[in-house]
Amino acid sequence: MTINEFIKKRPHLIWYTKNYDNLDPESIVEAVLNYGNWDDVQKMIKILGIKKTAKIFREKSKPSAIGRQNYAIRTKNFFTLYFNKYA
Repeated sequence: MTINEFIKKRPHLIWYTKNYDNLDPESIVEAVLNYGNWDDVQKMIKILGIKKTAKIFREKSKPSAIGRQNYAIRTKNFFTLYFNKYA
């Protein structure tokens, strides 16, 4: 299963588009970490790998990240701690 097939099955996480095939992994990671449940997060990590998921999260959650950064404060705090321990 690809990451785009994964998100197609969870349209409630990406309600702002129906163009699931052209979503980049960064947008999918952000949506799943912000709005998904723990099972969604674990399935996404299984598809992308924990190191790649952590890399995407770290690059896009920095305050100086180019582009938008829409991680909720609690999400950012939790997954910073989580990926520091497990990735």
